[in-house]
Amino acid sequence: MADAEAAAERPAEERDRTATSEADGQEAGRGHSDGLTVLFVGEIVGSSGVFCVKSLLPAIKEQEGIDVVVANADGATGGFGIGKNHAVYLHKLGIDVITTGECAYYKLDMVPHMAKAPYMLRPTNYPYDNPGRGWLIHNASNGKRVAVINVLGQSGFTRTHLTNPVSFLPKLAQKIRQETPFIIVDYHAYTTAEKQTLFYLMNGEVSAVVGTHTKVLTADGRILDKGTAVITDAGRTGSINSVGGLDPEIEIRKFLTQVPERSRTYWEKLELQGVIINIDSEGKATRIETIRRECKEKPHDGDSKGGGNQSKPD
Repeated sequence: MADAEAAAERPAEERDRTATSEADGQEAGRGHSDGLTVLFVGEIVGSSGVFCVKSLLPAIKEQEGIDVVVANADGATGGFGIGKNHAVYLHKLGIDVITTGECAYYKLDMVPHMAKAPYMLRPTNYPYDNPGRGWLIHNASNGKRVAVINVLGQSGFTRTHLTNPVSFLPKLAQKIRQETPFIIVDYHAYTTAEKQTLFYLMNGEVSAVVGTHTKVLTADGRILDKGTAVITDAGRTGSINSVGGLDPEIEIRKFLTQVPERSRTYWEKLELQGVIINIDSEGKATRIETIRRECKEKPHDGDSKGGGNQSKPD
């Protein structure tokens, strides 16, 4: 049984809107007084990704008038999972809600911490009694209440066999809308087909569905006809000149030899990627815009765990 059980009711799909809704036009700018501005940070990969957040997040929040920050951190510790220390640190750096994915329980110290940390999410389609929660409602800096739902896809995850989100997500969204119209879904999934299907299933049911996991910022951010902002993937935060934030030489060698080897976080050309979403007072998205900010600050030894090498262990 998933974190929320329900029967699916798929809404009819109609034509898409552009990235800024035509109805709202110029009113879809930054910092609605009666709405909400959300920054969704693409998957944080390794200590280099954490360093990007430390270096860039404060300025982005100020410049863009951000009310709430959501970030996927499923690879924050060594590229696979997130440990307790990184979770606590990222929250202190200003991330209001941290989402995960199939690696939610990879780090042993996260299992008990997941249940204690009110800002942490694991996919809601894990069994109900699993440590942690699959959704939460956060009080944003402008006083609005925003819900965040974490969902894991079905295809490609050989270690997890979870409830199909199509079977319960619409009912869960209806329940949450009784408390707040602002609802963000992190859909951590492999395939574009799965993500596109969920986009249209949840069109008009939530404010935004943001895809994560593939760690490549896509160019298809748009607002559907019923006011739901969608994007296939919010990208990654960490090294851009890398294989998903990891040392290319090691990843290439693993393909060539088929010999298991420990991946390493990479530190060349760091960026914070993600999307900024404006939502009106009724919970409808009026703007979705991708963001890429280069990290020009150089890490100290304490940040990068020593040395001048581009590849470093976490």
